[in-house]
Amino acid sequence: MYRKLIAIYIITALLTGCSDSDSSSAMSQADANADSSQISSSTTTTVTTTTTTTTTSQTTTEQVVYTEPHQDLNLGLKQVEVYSKSTVGDLFENKKAIVESPDEIIDTDTLGEKEIVVSYTYSGNKYNHAIKYNIVDTTEPLLLNGGWNISLEQGEEFIISDYVGYADNYDKKPVLTYTGQVDTSVPGSYQIEATVSDSSDNKTTWEITVNVLGETNNDDDGGYEPPVDTIERINFSDVVTQYSGDNTSFGIDVSKWQGDIDFEAVKKAGCSFVIMRIGSYYDEYTPDPYFEANLKGAKEAGLKVGVYLYTTANTEEEVIDNANWIKEKLGGEMLDFPVVFDWESFSYFQQYEMSIHDLNSYFELFSDTLEEYGYSAMLYGSKNYLTNFWYSFDDYPIWLAHYTSETDYTGKYDMWQMTCYGRIDGIAGDVDINILYE
Repeated sequence: MYRKLIAIYIITALLTGCSDSDSSSAMSQADANADSSQISSSTTTTVTTTTTTTTTSQTTTEQVVYTEPHQDLNLGLKQVEVYSKSTVGDLFENKKAIVESPDEIIDTDTLGEKEIVVSYTYSGNKYNHAIKYNIVDTTEPLLLNGGWNISLEQGEEFIISDYVGYADNYDKKPVLTYTGQVDTSVPGSYQIEATVSDSSDNKTTWEITVNVLGETNNDDDGGYEPPVDTIERINFSDVVTQYSGDNTSFGIDVSKWQGDIDFEAVKKAGCSFVIMRIGSYYDEYTPDPYFEANLKGAKEAGLKVGVYLYTTANTEEEVIDNANWIKEKLGGEMLDFPVVFDWESFSYFQQYEMSIHDLNSYFELFSDTLEEYGYSAMLYGSKNYLTNFWYSFDDYPIWLAHYTSETDYTGKYDMWQMTCYGRIDGIAGDVDINILYE
């Protein structure tokens, strides 16, 4: 019996193997079973463990972006005025549309159809597509000098553009015509209707009387008598007394017409600053012959100083050159005021072949060029032209010329030239008086 058990044991060991750790475990189990005298056979059980991994997937649905406008938005071809500061938001009449960049400025610099791509949300849906708009000019040409009552000698050729001045916001060369007859060979009074029109068929029309003079009697029996000067002069001290207030100071502007100036006397009279002409530009430069003496004398007297250039520049190149000339002429001299852009040749503006927009943009170019040299710019203008010609330059100082005791100009201004018939100690003759608001 014992031998049979030994034989069974050996056979079992050979069948299970003994070459790795698992066989050692099986041998240990067989040893444990061998301790029992009741074992008659060996049973092997295999246990399989299954691991289940659960993956949770998230599905993201992208919002549809529509490439055609919603029919409720009425985004048809919208008309926009040329040079207007219009924005993307202005193209949407329906304000329920949420525009991504509503304050973006659109191109309005040239007439005709234009296109811009816009993004917006409407009724919970997103849109991205092009919008077309049409740039138009609906502004009438501006009459600067009507020449309402013209006189010419008998036989003299009548050329209407020699007597009137006009400009257009867009056209460089608006067209002047007239209806009616003027016979310069026959003395008399003639009524004509003048019209200025631009390329968009905007028109400005007015009446003119043309007087053709006959032969005059040149015999005189008393000689020529010059007109009597009855204009009342204004004392600088009276201006200071009447207009003094918080953050207010008083000054003058001068050129060669004031001659030699005693700036010490000027300062003692209560003057705080002097704006002086550096020169003028009519196709070529003419330095003011008193500029160096005025600059030196004013600074030595302790007065604040500024300069102006009287110019007729009508191209970008000329305006840039104006700024460069001023910089060279100053030679590094420091100023207390911005450099003044003084453009006043409006009576026959059409001869310069530029638009109203052109000249306004030239002032900005003048300022930008000066800033490169460490200077800034100021615009000079009368009440009439600041109101009707120049843009509202909120970012630039404005020098208003309005000869009155109380200006009714409602625009922004920083300095007021209130008379050209001022009198002050240190200057023999008339001088402009200015009030500065700081």
